[in-house]
Amino acid sequence: MTFSHHLKTSHPEHPFAETIRILGKGKKGSRALTKDEAYHAMKMILADEVLPVQLGAFLMLMRVKEETPEELAGFVLAARESCKLADDSALVDLDWATYAGKRRHLPWFLLSALLLAENGIKVFMHGSPGPSASRVYTQHCLTYLGLQVATTVEQAKKQLIDQHFSYLSLEKICPKLHEIIELRPILGLRSPVHTLVKLLNPFNAQYSIQGIFHPSYRSVHQQAAALLQQPHAAALKGEGGETERNPDMECLVQSVHNGVMCDETWPALFVHRHVRAESLEPEQLAMVWQGKIQDEFAEASIIGTTAITLKLLGKVGNQEQAQQLATDFWLQRDKKRFS
Repeated sequence: MTFSHHLKTSHPEHPFAETIRILGKGKKGSRALTKDEAYHAMKMILADEVLPVQLGAFLMLMRVKEETPEELAGFVLAARESCKLADDSALVDLDWATYAGKRRHLPWFLLSALLLAENGIKVFMHGSPGPSASRVYTQHCLTYLGLQVATTVEQAKKQLIDQHFSYLSLEKICPKLHEIIELRPILGLRSPVHTLVKLLNPFNAQYSIQGIFHPSYRSVHQQAAALLQQPHAAALKGEGGETERNPDMECLVQSVHNGVMCDETWPALFVHRHVRAESLEPEQLAMVWQGKIQDEFAEASIIGTTAITLKLLGKVGNQEQAQQLATDFWLQRDKKRFS
C-alpha cells in the first residue's frame, strides 16, 4: 500500500481543508470567504480544531490575498463570542485598540485617552507588546505614568468603574488570538489576526476607534464595522499605525454612524513638518502632562486626537467645536497626576 493510498483510506478529509481550498485554489479557482464561512473558520481556529500546518497555510493565504470586509466581520464575530464579554458593554464608552507600537514619536494618544477618562468617558484599551525592540508599546508606557496594567478581566472592569480607564492585554482577553499574533517572527509577516484584533471591541462598546498604517485598510475597517452593525466607529491613518492624529498632516477619518458611512478630512495643524525624536523616552509622557516640558508636536497630537474622538462620540457638532473642547480639556487637566 502506498503512503498516499494509506492517507486516503485512513484519514478522511479534515473539515478545515475546504476553507484552505477556497482561498488557495489558484488564480481562477480561489475566492474570498463569505462572512459566514469566515465566522466558522475562525470559530474552528479559536476552538483548536485545526492543525498547525492548516493554520499556517490559512494565515499566509489570507495575508497574500488581504482580508475583505466580509471576512473581517466574520472573524470578529467568532472572536467576540470567544471573549464572552459583550454582556458588560455598559462598562465601556469607547473601545481603543493599540497594537502597532511607536518608533518615530512617543504614544501621545495615550494621554488623549487619559484626558477623555478624566472627563468622564470610560475608555477600554487592549493591545499586545510586539516583537520589535525599536518600537515603544502602550503596555510598557503605562508604568511610566504610575498606572497599573490590568491582569484579569475582573480587574479591568473595576478600573473602568473607578478610574474610567483600563488597559488589558490580548493575552488575557483571548489567549488563542495572542498566540497567533506571536507567530509573526516565525512566519515573517503579519497575519489577518493583526487586523481582526483592532476591530475586536470585546466589550461590545457603542463607540470604537482604530488606527491603521496602510491607507487601503481604512475603508476596509469602515465597511467591516458597518457589517458588524457597530453603532459608531472610526478609522484613521494614525501616526505609526496607532490611533493618533499626526498634526503635521491632513487626516482622513472614515467612520460609520448607525449604518451611515462618512468620510471627513481634518486639516494639518502645522504648516511645517517636525523632525522625529532622536530617542523615545517614556518618562516624557508624564512630564508633558504635568507641564514640566513644552512640546508643541506632542500637545497638538494629544489635542487633535482627542478632538477626533469627541466628534466620534457625538459630544460636539463640528470640527471647530471638537478642537475647542479638546483644548479646554487639556488646559483644565489635573497637572498633579502621574507624578
